[in-house]
Order: sequence, then C-alpha cells, then structure tokens
Amino acid sequence: MLFLSIFFIQLSMKAVSWNVNGVRSVLTKGFLEYLATENPDIIGLQEVKATEEQFPAAFDLQSMGYHIYWNAAERKGYSGTAIFSKVEPISVQYDMGNIIHDDNEGRVTTLEFSDFYFVTVYTPNAKEDLSRLPYRQQWDLTFYQYLKQLENIKPVVVCGDLNVAHKEIDLKNPKSNYGKKGFTIEERAGFDRFVEGGFVDTFRHFYPDKPDEYTWWSNFAHCRDRNIGWRIDYFLVSEALRNRLTSAFIRQEVR
Repeated sequence: MLFLSIFFIQLSMKAVSWNVNGVRSVLTKGFLEYLATENPDIIGLQEVKATEEQFPAAFDLQSMGYHIYWNAAERKGYSGTAIFSKVEPISVQYDMGNIIHDDNEGRVTTLEFSDFYFVTVYTPNAKEDLSRLPYRQQWDLTFYQYLKQLENIKPVVVCGDLNVAHKEIDLKNPKSNYGKKGFTIEERAGFDRFVEGGFVDTFRHFYPDKPDEYTWWSNFAHCRDRNIGWRIDYFLVSEALRNRLTSAFIRQEVR
C-alpha cells in the first residue's frame, strides 16, 4: 500500500494506492475501518475482481463522503480498477480513451480535476513463462502514450500496480530473479520510458537509496514475515508537480 501527499495550490491532498487482490475479500479484513482511520482524500484500487453491483459497501463509502468510480473487467472475478474520491471530478474516463487498444480487463480509470488528472492502473503481468511479454511491452508503450496525451492538457498523478521492479534495490533477490516476470529487461525498459519521459517516481524522489521497502510478497516460505519482497506499486507524477510533493511512503504493516 502506497501513500502520497501533494499540494495543489491551497489544497493538500492525501492519496492512497492499494492492490487489494479482491475487494470483497478485503472488506472482511477491516478495509472500511482502515479507510475511516487513514481518511485519504482519494484512493485508487487495483485488482478489485468484482463489478460495482457486487460491492456491498457502496452506502458505507458514500456516508464517508466518497464518490465511487468503477471499471470492472468483462471476465468475472478478474482484474478491474476503482477510485473512491471525496472530491467530485470534472470528468471520468475508463480505459484509455481514443487510443486504440484491445483491452476489456478494466485496467485503467482516470478522474479529471481542475488542475490535474488522477489515474489508477493495474498493469498486466508477463506470466511465468513470459508468454504475455510481447503484449506487456505494447501495453507499456500504449499506456505511456495515454499519459502523455493527458499531460498535454494538465499534469498527471498516476498510481497503481505496474508489475515491475524498476531497479535492483526494488526487490530483495535481484540476481536470482533476472529475466523472470516483473524483472525482465523489457519490463524495466518500459518503466525507464516513464522516467525518461518526465514522470517522477515519488518514493525514490524522497528515498533514492532506501532498501527493503516493498509492496508485494510471495505467499510461499513466509516471505512477508521475512520481508523478501518486491516494490512493484508506484505513485508517478508529472515533473511539473515535483515541487508540490510533501511525502511518499509505503505502509508495509497494513495487511
């Protein structure tokens, strides 16, 4: 789970990104109580694995002041993104607008506000056998083009599961994972494109050399308890917003 605090003119916004791996499941594990305590202005969720109609807590969120925006995959119980925002946006875009891309997996949701866009994304992984790596490479390029299209209008805040550890510092065991999904040359190059294209990795902006900060752990061999993990979730912002960043951090303790 990732957090970002950023100033917009006279407004300080607290944003959260969380791959919940099934929103109906996380509801049984204290999600609403956590949300009430953390009280973010906006939260982007990935891998919701449900339609909005299957989400039983809409009334609870509305009573907490959130507007709900949902992008479900056509395939039941798979993928999907959502954003809950206390500020009502000017417009909402599902998927990647007029950029042609064959995708029905609900992976991108965009809210437009007065001085920025807020995007949440669930990037497809390359699969264990890397059979989806060519699709993943095209996805990275297409998504980058989409963000730059938005940026031509106003700055962008993008959060979500990008399914790649960018540098060796971003996973516990880089040598044994070279060439595996999430740490291939091609996927890392896709992330390079974001950074070289002017998007700021907000966590590394504040902590360029901080190790052992991860957002995903395998379910095997007690990896989470031993903190053998990967940082594959990010907040990226347009360069124009760099000076407005106030903090960025990961809540590894939240389960």
